[in-house]
This record gives sequence, structure tokens and C-alpha cells, in this order.
Amino acid sequence: MSGDGPRHGIRRLVLTDFRNYVRAVVEPRRPCVVLTGDNGAGKTNLLEAVSLLGPGRGLRGAPFAEISRHGAEGGWAVAARLAGPGGDSDIGTGLAGTDADGQATRQVKVDGTMLRGSGGLGDHVRVVWLTPAMDRLFTGPAGDRRRFLDRLVVAFDPAHGTRVNSFEKAMRERNRLLDRPGADPVWLDGVETQMAENGVAIAAARRDAVACLGAILDERRAVAPDSPFPWMTLALDGLLEGLLDGAPAVEAEDRYRRVLREARGRDAAAGRTLDGPHRTDILVEHGPKAAPARECSTGEQKALLVGMVLAHARVIQGTFDGYPPILLLDEIAAHLDAGRRQALFAELAGLGAQVWMTGTEVALFAELGDRACFNTVVDGRVTPS
Repeated sequence: MSGDGPRHGIRRLVLTDFRNYVRAVVEPRRPCVVLTGDNGAGKTNLLEAVSLLGPGRGLRGAPFAEISRHGAEGGWAVAARLAGPGGDSDIGTGLAGTDADGQATRQVKVDGTMLRGSGGLGDHVRVVWLTPAMDRLFTGPAGDRRRFLDRLVVAFDPAHGTRVNSFEKAMRERNRLLDRPGADPVWLDGVETQMAENGVAIAAARRDAVACLGAILDERRAVAPDSPFPWMTLALDGLLEGLLDGAPAVEAEDRYRRVLREARGRDAAAGRTLDGPHRTDILVEHGPKAAPARECSTGEQKALLVGMVLAHARVIQGTFDGYPPILLLDEIAAHLDAGRRQALFAELAGLGAQVWMTGTEVALFAELGDRACFNTVVDGRVTPS
């Protein structure tokens, strides 16, 4: 890695009034960026800022109005000089106004040109993250796994997030219509058509993503059958994914429309739509143990998560002009034993991605040596160490 910065990834990151940062500048000069400091110093806030350089709502999924530093008058901003597939580009994002529902929005610029939404950022950078909040992914509610899956899909299909939002908006409209006595059936037909079109597209994108992940996982199983990050099998459990088995998308849309039409009475009584891609779950099985991930130990579940994130990064690398995504690994080293830490660092070196990692103890990252630039974070200040 040259002193001029990474071949791909962030060359310069600037935060303004972001969370607990008045202003911060980070200029990576190595493949790995290590941020160490006490809990609450602002390490995860930095990762969140990086995550907002890609499509979507970022690592925490927080309302944009809540990201501004307390006491700041002009809102928050994140800017970066980025090395990507199309060469270097300047990306900026920050708090904008509000939408029709009164929700705070963010604006996005690339090389000085305003984009209509964050989806266009996917042409310049892909970001993948793993945080301690995801440690209970396999034992928590299906909604958490579904959101995790959709983040994976968005990383190599940025339009997926727009389809999910469109489906959810149409579903909310359907629920409101069903709550009114004598709702116009023609209006319901139109809303359900929107749900069917977007819902089947969502299911198809999820199926493609799981198939790509499965192929990479099978390859890794053949190459490294005894990896500390075990191979796994993935499957989708959902109505629309089933409708797409052996049927074209148009037929699946027609069948889903019929399901919605026939379920109007039931859904009206329930107060919500009971069938659709918003009910899908992803099933993960620990390959060597032939056991559901939810039944595995905490350490095994962490290893499965890391293996899935690494596989996802390789899928993106294969579909994104050979460029791996930026990886954000929050408190990763503290939750792995020494053997798995060493294996993870080796996997990251082989992937060639720019990796941002946080931890409270710098000693946990000592094996990285000159592959990493080390930074100390104290009360919203970042200092190279």
C-alpha cells in the first residue's frame, strides 16, 4: 500500500457536527484502519459515518435528525475522497429537509452533483458491516434477519432498498384502506398491484443474493474445509420465494395479487397484511454440525456471522469490477479467540478490502503490524497513534 492512500476505499474522511464530533479528519494510509479507545469515545460513530457513504440509512438505521451533534446549528455532514471503480470521486452527504411525511431526509452529492437519493452511491462504493448488535441475529426475531438480508442485497443491488420502501408504503396504504368500511375495491386492486410488482422483485433479489452467497460458501468449503469460520447452508422461508419456484415473475405476481384479494377480510380483522415479503425469514444451518444456527453456541454463531460477511464481501468483489466493499467491523477482535482473530486477519489480507475496526485494546490488533494505521479516539477526537 503506497503512502498516497488505498487503491480503493476512503482516502480522506471528514466529519462535521456528526454525533459527538465537532470536526474530525481521518486519512487512511494502510488497508486496515484501527480505532481504539474507551467505550463511548465515538468509535462506532465513526463507522456509522462511513456507512452513510453507501446506499441506505447507515449502520444504525437512525433517523437522520438524531445524528446531528447536540447543540449544532447546521445539521451534520460527512465528506470523503474515495478511490473506486471509476477512479477517485468526492462524496458528500448530510442532513437536508423533511419529506412529505415530515421525516428528516439527507442529501447526497457526488463530484458536486446532487443525486435524487442515496441509491446512486452504490455505483461508487459498497459498504458492509458487522456490529455487536448483530450477535443475537440467529436467536432474535425474524425481522432482524430480514433486515440483515436486505442490507446484504442492497450492497450489490442498490435499487433493492427503493423496492422495499415502495412495497412498505403500498402496504401501509392497503392497511389504511382495509381499516375503512366500504373501501373502494378498484383502489385496493391498484395498491395490491403495486405490492405484487415490488414484492416479487424483492423476493427475486433475495433469492439471487442467497444463491450467490451459497456458491461462494461452497467454494470456501472446498478450499478451506477446516476454517474457524465454518461453512453453512442458507435457505429462504417465505410465501413469494416459494411462488417463484419454477414459475416466472409475472405468474408469481398474479398469484400474489389473488392471495391479497382473497385475504382482505382476514387482514382487515388483523389490522395488518399477513402475507408478503415482509414476513420472509432466512434460515442458516451450521454445516459441520448440521444444526440450526439458533441452536449453536455464542462463539459458533459469531463465527458463522463473520463467515457470512466475508462471503458477502467476495460476492460484491466479483460483481463490482473486482472491487471489494469497505468492511466495518465494530468491536470484532474482543469477541474472537486468538486463533479466530489470526484467521480473520489472514482472510482480510487475502480479500484486499479496506477494513475499519474498533476495539478498546490496541494489543488485540498487534498482529496487523504495518498493514494497519492505528488511531486513538477520545471524546470525539481522532489522533493517529
